[in-house]
Amino acid sequence: MSPRKKFETIDEYIAEFPEDIQNILEKIRKTIQDTVPEAEEAISYGMPTFKLQGNLVHFAAYKNHVGFYPAPSGIEAFKEEISKYKSSKGAIQFPLDEPIPYDLVEKIVIFRVNENLQK
Repeated sequence: MSPRKKFETIDEYIAEFPEDIQNILEKIRKTIQDTVPEAEEAISYGMPTFKLQGNLVHFAAYKNHVGFYPAPSGIEAFKEEISKYKSSKGAIQFPLDEPIPYDLVEKIVIFRVNENLQK
């Protein structure tokens, strides 16, 4: 994947990756879509993004992990559940050689939806 490429859509972004990674990215996307069908898809900071009254979550693929970006509040609220993953103030890294916790992605998305709707 070329880091300089500007993507217009999530489809374009996902198409840049090998098929196994595309499948993971599509499943994350579908998990978010199913959880919050009214959210709008966008590319923000060069990453697939879902918006609902502001940014909800971003996600991105890297060489060895998928980054999931639910804002610092989303990290803080799920500290315990994400403790087995590498994380930072605003990001969680799901290693590509382990099953992706789609149920956790869904829970975090619900948390972020409620948070944005209360703004």
